[in-house]
Amino acid sequence: MIDIDVKNLKKSFEVGHDVLSGLSFEINAGEHVGILGANGCGKTTLFRLLTGEYTPDEGTIAIHKGRRIGLISQIPVYPAGWTTEDVLREAHARLRAMSDRLRELEELMGSDPAKALLDEYDRLSDDFRRLGGYDMERERNRVANGLDIPEAMREREFDKLSGGEKTRVNLARLILEDTDILLLDEPTNHLDLRATEWLEDYITHFRGTVLAISHDRYFLDTVAQRCIEIVDGHAEFYSGNYSFYAVERQRRFEEQLRKYEKDQAKIEQLQKAAAQMHLWAFMGNDKLHKRAFSMEKRIERLSQTEKPKEARKLTASFKESEFRADEAIVAEGLGKGFAGRALFSGVNFKVTGGEHIAVIGDNGTGKSTLVKLIVGEEEPDSGYVRRGPAIRMAYLPQIVKFRDPTLSAADTVIDECHCTMQDARDSLGAFGFTGEDALKAVGTLSGGEQSRLRLCILMRSDVNLLILDEPTNHLDISSREWMEDALSSYGETLLFVSHDRYFIEKFATRIWCFENGQITDFRGTFSEFREWQARQRALAQAAKATVPKAEKKAKRSGTPEREKQLRRVEREIGKAEARLAEIEKEYEANASDYVKLMELDAERDGLNSQLDTLYLEWEELDES
Repeated sequence: MIDIDVKNLKKSFEVGHDVLSGLSFEINAGEHVGILGANGCGKTTLFRLLTGEYTPDEGTIAIHKGRRIGLISQIPVYPAGWTTEDVLREAHARLRAMSDRLRELEELMGSDPAKALLDEYDRLSDDFRRLGGYDMERERNRVANGLDIPEAMREREFDKLSGGEKTRVNLARLILEDTDILLLDEPTNHLDLRATEWLEDYITHFRGTVLAISHDRYFLDTVAQRCIEIVDGHAEFYSGNYSFYAVERQRRFEEQLRKYEKDQAKIEQLQKAAAQMHLWAFMGNDKLHKRAFSMEKRIERLSQTEKPKEARKLTASFKESEFRADEAIVAEGLGKGFAGRALFSGVNFKVTGGEHIAVIGDNGTGKSTLVKLIVGEEEPDSGYVRRGPAIRMAYLPQIVKFRDPTLSAADTVIDECHCTMQDARDSLGAFGFTGEDALKAVGTLSGGEQSRLRLCILMRSDVNLLILDEPTNHLDISSREWMEDALSSYGETLLFVSHDRYFIEKFATRIWCFENGQITDFRGTFSEFREWQARQRALAQAAKATVPKAEKKAKRSGTPEREKQLRRVEREIGKAEARLAEIEKEYEANASDYVKLMELDAERDGLNSQLDTLYLEWEELDES
């Protein structure tokens, strides 16, 4: 069954410039589809056409009868004084109306137990139960907790929330409503890692239809079953998630390029042959003219093949200032809080040259505050943090500012880097600021463009400590890939705060996870950290499920062999975990010994594999 049927859709906002020009596609009921395309290609316009906010210039949109559509980017206007809780409760307006009618029927039946009233009550009771009427409050709490909407926010007036908070609340409202088709326009923009993963899990199990626009590639990999890319106003189809799309798109480009090059070679061959035949025809063989004309018609057909376009790659790279000292950043007893609330305390760490550290954790746990302490924008409440004496630092904050927003991008580069106009234009061109874009006032640039411009300026400096606070927040996918290209060859110390799991997995060799006022310092990649977290949760769950020893002995009487095996496995687990703890200490002691670090990595991988086996064996023995 088709939920959405779009045929030959056209939409323009200025004469001669079609945003959508003949867009056609079908979405089946229950499909989860990623909508891709460069900024300005018409993705958000498409969503507004689907909801009826815009009217198409040409073409048709058919939504299956009875289907309810919810769009996350639209934030309704609510009555003055409404709290966040009022907005969440509004999602259950239909169920609350049914509840009111049930109470009304109960009162009527007390004085007049007519069959019609009894029938209506039975029918309404069944509908109320089937639609989750008895679980309204529990469901509100579940969704609010999952999307990081705490009790304090639920009590605040909705109009006084920030834009990001309003977006989260609106997303929660849509999830709570009985929506059949979800249109998600950058739903993860204001979510931390935990809330993003909660949303992914919800969408994965959502039985309705989902169309998602997102720059979060990890999110698209998780939720999208197929992708539609909008290119020059038309739809290109890919039968898989984002990773499939990225590989298949490159394959199609290379195939089209080979065909184009083959056609160009054939054109050159035919042109030479046609010219020769015309020459021979003048020497007395008129029939050769016809053959030459036939070749020229074929040349005309082959010339219609356009050269495929590939997104421009970033060609710039960081100028690095070599740094081989042991200490890049050191902290002892570091603590910081605001308004009487401690964000973290007693934090100790040592960062050596060349490490790439990802700082992760929920919103409000102190990640950006730690960065500001390191760069010197904030002072600690306790302890200290210092940078090494040979450090040359560059810092890209979340909110980029420039000294004079009226200056053009080119003049800003000249002003801050003391370079020539040609040098500035060359650097800007490598970052996508070509032609008139380089002459735009920086104050008129989007958040993503300003981040890109600041990165362009940073890359002109000799840097051995690069600190990035949410570097991909305002960037589309192509801009994120540009930034990754720039960082891929950067071998000096990198410290970055991010919720972008794709970015974290690509660059992090060490993880700092903020949680409950403490920092978990894990040496390894993001995927290794997640595996370690899963093991810790499994152990904690197993510990909770453990019954008192006396009770265990009573249950296990008559199984001495199994008890012996269980104690053996527990001893082996203890030894392996103790050795892993020792390895963590040896990392710091041998930070400058590459060969030793490689040996420690290999030993750690072997111990982790051994622990996975031991944990499974322990669970089987403990449950038997």
